[in-house]
Amino acid sequence: MNRPEKDAFPIPAGQLVDAREHAQGFMQVRQAHRSELMDDYIELIADLIQERGEVRQVELAARLGVAQPTVAKMIKKLSAAGLIRQLPYRGVFLTAEGEIMAAKSRKRHQIVESFLLALGISAETARRDAEGLEHYVSEETLDVFQRFTEQAQRGNGR
Repeated sequence: MNRPEKDAFPIPAGQLVDAREHAQGFMQVRQAHRSELMDDYIELIADLIQERGEVRQVELAARLGVAQPTVAKMIKKLSAAGLIRQLPYRGVFLTAEGEIMAAKSRKRHQIVESFLLALGISAETARRDAEGLEHYVSEETLDVFQRFTEQAQRGNGR
């Protein structure tokens, strides 16, 4: 990969960036916090539907390590957002919009995990770390991660 120019590196420690730029960074993190849980639920629901055909709240609670009332609360939010539908005496299903969101979330996760693996991170750690990082990196960063991974794979003869 091309190396960035010398002045492309971050501002030295102790030196503040412009206030607007600083605020943009925090706004990006706050937005990621807001969407992180929804993304995780939608991605898990999609995976479970693919494997089992439908999803029940008890299974979501077990896989996410939370109580069922926590899942019920998020299910209401996801339903109100038009991302899922819940059928009486049945499970939870994704709407078309939910399926699109799940596909985007899964792709982000795969890009980050592949990048970490290309850096030499163990598979278990890469999987766990990607679960958090996928929500906080920009599209620009994801593009660079993907290009780096593709170059690394070509270099390894894959």
